[in-house]
Amino acid sequence: MEQQSVSGGEHKSGIFYKLKRFWHECRRVLKVTRKPTKEEFKLIVKVSGAGILIIGAIGFIIQMIKQLIG
Repeated sequence: MEQQSVSGGEHKSGIFYKLKRFWHECRRVLKVTRKPTKEEFKLIVKVSGAGILIIGAIGFIIQMIKQLIG
C-alpha cells in the first residue's frame, strides 16, 4: 500500500502528522468557544444537578425493588 505524501514530505499516516492535525483541531475549537454567562452557568448547574438526582433516585428505587424481591 503506497502512502500519499503531503506538503513538507510528511506522510498522512505518520505520528507527527497526526499530532499536528490534533493540535490544529484543538486550537480551532478553543478559538470558537467562549465563557458562559452567569445565567447560562446557573442553568447548566441546575440541569446537571437535576440529572444526577434523577439517575440516583432511579438507581435507589431499582435497588430497593431488588431487595424486596430477593
